[in-house]
Amino acid sequence: METSTRQRTDGPVRSTLVGIGLAVLGLVASQFTSLPAALLDSTLLTDPGGASNLATFVFLTLNFAGFVLVGGAYLWWTDRGWGWLDLEVPTRRGWGYIGLGIVASIAFVMVVNAVATVLELPSSENQVITLVGDDPTMVLLMIVIVFLFNAPAEEFLFRNVIQKRLYAAFSRMGAVVATSLIFAVLHIPSYAIAMDDGTFAPPGAIAVSLAVVFGGALIFGTLYAKTDNLFVPIAAHAAFNAIQFGILYLVLRYAPDELETATAVSLESGLAILPL
Repeated sequence: METSTRQRTDGPVRSTLVGIGLAVLGLVASQFTSLPAALLDSTLLTDPGGASNLATFVFLTLNFAGFVLVGGAYLWWTDRGWGWLDLEVPTRRGWGYIGLGIVASIAFVMVVNAVATVLELPSSENQVITLVGDDPTMVLLMIVIVFLFNAPAEEFLFRNVIQKRLYAAFSRMGAVVATSLIFAVLHIPSYAIAMDDGTFAPPGAIAVSLAVVFGGALIFGTLYAKTDNLFVPIAAHAAFNAIQFGILYLVLRYAPDELETATAVSLESGLAILPL
């Protein structure tokens, strides 16, 4: 790990504000970096679910590039450089944490779904399902996206940059919780406003989606805190989402129409952990 001439030990308030600022900048940057995709298909601006697979793939790829740009710019601005990046081949212990993270993520989503069912809470519209639609080919492309772009970009900014930055003011687990809260709050607009008609989702539906996002961030943040290796949360995050998309692909490709509809709806809250 490199030290920095600008690195300093700050209190919780300033450190948290820096974390929030980086998260907001990442979100804003992703809106700009994804704009060129509209040149391929202007439908992205009016009806995202009706855009071509190529345009959607490029849109999501460029969207996550915004997170990398902000994280990289922060490392450059603070003189931390790429030596701040904790990325290496996992040890046997690291692979064990990856497996544990995948199992914990699946179990957590199942618990949230069960609680939501018992409490009869509605599901918030999920942008992933809207973009994928009922096209199995797009689902397979989403698996590529989560491995190559989504998981690496989000884990880099929120774990290796923001969470690690918060270590200066919090305990490790305190930094995990603070980063997870920032991550969840950042996605309130995504789940509060429906993509199709701009109406607000019910509070219960928003709460369910944010619970999944917050819980997933806690799990992946803990993996990073325990291993100091960014590869571990990236692998667990990508594999977890890939499993979900893999199930969705099988449902869309082979399940009867009635089962297809029911299963796709039940997967929405789980796929909420993949924010767009």
